[in-house]
Amino acid sequence: MTHLKVGDKAPDFSAQDEQGRTISLSDYKGKKLVVFFYPKASTPGCTAEACNLNDNYERFQSLGYEILGVSADSAKRQSNFKNKYDFQYPLLADEDKSVIEAFGVWGPKKFMGREYDGIHRTTFVIDENGVLSDVITKVKTKAHTDQILEG
Repeated sequence: MTHLKVGDKAPDFSAQDEQGRTISLSDYKGKKLVVFFYPKASTPGCTAEACNLNDNYERFQSLGYEILGVSADSAKRQSNFKNKYDFQYPLLADEDKSVIEAFGVWGPKKFMGREYDGIHRTTFVIDENGVLSDVITKVKTKAHTDQILEG
């Protein structure tokens, strides 16, 4: 699980989004940022979480937040996922897991008695100064907006 906690400086990162554009933490300087890590594009839990955030995108924007989704999927998978549900925010295709590992969300998981390495569904809320104001490890996929904004 992540070693990062509230009050820590967010790890600096740069990765390509679903359209091949490079996105970095520095692009969000002076803004609040929600970075949500999800295991796999287009799976039920990830879709519920991403759609919940997208459905509330204007609410986030009105409070000064930007949103960024991250998984180890390819740019093509991320692009298909984004286009299918019309997400209004970028999805990072972190295939080399550099962002995932910087935030410490890659590690052993269990599913149906099987152990394997994967992404732990985790959300980081970063303030205008690049400091973590919240770390959510028990994500409620269908009510994630309320979890973030009403914490």
